[in-house]
Parts: sequence; structure tokens; C-alpha cells
Amino acid sequence: MPNIGRPRAEVVVTDDERAALVRLTKRVRVNRAVGFRARIVLACIDDSDTAVARRLRTTKTTVAKWRSQFVERRLEGLYDEPRVGAPRTISDEQVEAIIVKTLETTPAGETHWSTRSMAKAAGVSHTLVGRIWRTFRLQPHRTESFKISPDPQLVEKIRDVVGLYVAPPTNAVVFSVDEKSQIQALQRAQPILPLDFGQPERRTHNYVRHGTVDLFAALNVATGEVIARCKPRHRAQDFVAFLREIEATVAPTLDIHVVLDNLSAHRAPPVQRWLLRHPRVQFHFTPTYASWLNLVERFFGLLTEKALRRGSHTSIAQLRAAIGAYVDVHNDRGTPFKWVKSADEILDSMRRFGVRVQQVHGQ
Repeated sequence: MPNIGRPRAEVVVTDDERAALVRLTKRVRVNRAVGFRARIVLACIDDSDTAVARRLRTTKTTVAKWRSQFVERRLEGLYDEPRVGAPRTISDEQVEAIIVKTLETTPAGETHWSTRSMAKAAGVSHTLVGRIWRTFRLQPHRTESFKISPDPQLVEKIRDVVGLYVAPPTNAVVFSVDEKSQIQALQRAQPILPLDFGQPERRTHNYVRHGTVDLFAALNVATGEVIARCKPRHRAQDFVAFLREIEATVAPTLDIHVVLDNLSAHRAPPVQRWLLRHPRVQFHFTPTYASWLNLVERFFGLLTEKALRRGSHTSIAQLRAAIGAYVDVHNDRGTPFKWVKSADEILDSMRRFGVRVQQVHGQ
């Protein structure tokens, strides 16, 4: 007997409602949750809940919820209903004024608002300002950096590198290669106090330097295994020596594809001459200022977090041993990193970010 479920409410919108929904999706400096719900409703006009959830990277339950809310209550259904509790002591106009002031102004002589400076300017308590900011996910105290790659071959390089990750060529091995330069052997000025009940590990902020090393690493994309070598410097001849080590680990019948960044040592004449003598090795460069596309950077991040940042090393030899021990543990684990975003998703995300930047600056 076929399964009979609850009938799906179809989304039908008027021209005015469609225009209102489109406006909500473009309001980048207000509540983004409402804009996202508007995008869901617009997508549900032509697609199923499953297809919309996949496209917008959310759950089918979320899509069904806001589709039903819109069908029942139209545009009003996209906004959160007031919850049960004590009567409000602040009006919608005051909340809007605090949000606008937070987004569009800064206090005199300062770069950003705090809860107390905003409370003084708005004539409310700092706890109320904190609740409003948390509700609308405003965080004036935080800042993040970004860099848009100016590489003229950005699209081609992203498709090339991501294609190697998600669909590597047959009869070939793909390596993600990079150098982590100037790793310092730092010894804390006083002994580290270990973790105890009710007390985290403690260490001094000052330290003694005992030199630096450069780490060359090649991540086998298929197996997750890392080939790592510590060198005093990262010159072109050091890089060529590392390439020889990589080639020696691969069967002669297989091609070698190397993903790497645009460091000058990677394009130096000794490297180019070596490539001419070893045609089975092919380089694939990441776009300028896009080292996040190099999968070995994830390994470097874990190495720093789990083996280096909290370490105390009295010599270069001790630092090398710590790096080697982590590499051995990583290789024994045998778990490769999985690249989950397609090139189209990455490029679409970059396009949306560019549109937001243009809208914010009115270009």
C-alpha cells in the first residue's frame, strides 16, 4: 500500500509579494534570518523541499517550516512571533535605533561600540544592549580579515585544483605541497605548570628563542599520508631536493600532480630545469592570495594547534623531534582530509561576497 503523507502546500505568490520577498533577500544590513527565509520561499515556487534544502545548504525540515509559515500567514509568517514573558520595556523604534547606530556609526574618537558606550548613548542599560546584540547577532568587538584574490586566472585555477581533489586523474598521485617557514624553537622562561583540578595549564608569556626551522610537507590527497622534512632554509635547491624525495615514493608508472602556491622558490630556474627532466611531475598553482585552497594548510593548522603552540622546546633538535612525532601519529591515523565544496560552490560564495561588499559601499 503506498505511503500517504500530509499534502504539500504549494507556494503561489502575487507580483507584490514576489517584489517584497526579493527586497528582503537584498537587505544585507538587517536581520539576515528573514532574508534567508525569503530566499527559501522564492526557491520553493519552482522546486521541491529537498532540492531547495540542497541548494541553500539547509535542512528539509527548515524549508518545510518556512514554506508552510508563508502559505498560512504570507509575509508576516517570515518574522519571529513574540514569545511569552514579562512585558517589554523598550519599543521597536528604540531597538531599531540601537541597531542602526551600531551598524552605521561609531562613538566619538573610537573605532567600535561597547555595550556600555552604546547604553550611555541610547539611555538604556548595558545588559539590554547585550541582549539586543545577541538577538540580532551583532558583535562590534570582533573583526575578521579578508583578501580577494586579484589573480586573472582565478576561476581556471580554482576549477583545476578542486578538480584534482574531488576527481583525481587515473594512474596518478596528487600531492598538496607547501612550506611552513620560520618555525621557532621557543622555551618558556619558567617551567609550565600542569593542568590541575579547577586550574588550567599555565605558562609564562615570555620565552627564549633557540633558532628556527623550515618545514617542507607533501600531503597525499588520497591517503592523507604526509611526507615532511625540516630544512634550515627554504631555497630553490632545498625545494628540488624535496621534490626528489616525493618522486622516490611514487611508482615509476604513475604521474605526479603537485598543488602548490606561488612562492618564488617554486618558479625558480633550478625548479624549472628539474621539471623538464621529470615530465611526469606536473605543477598546479593556487590563485594568488588563496593559500586556503592548498589542502596541506589544514595539516599545518593541526600541527600548530596540537604540537607547537603549547610546546616548550630548548633546541632545534627538540623542535624537529616534536614535529616528527606529530607527523608519525598523523600518518598512523591514516585518515585523509575530504574536500567537500565544489568549484561552483566556491565561486558562487565569492560572487555573493563581492555583491555584499558592493552593496555595503554603494557601488
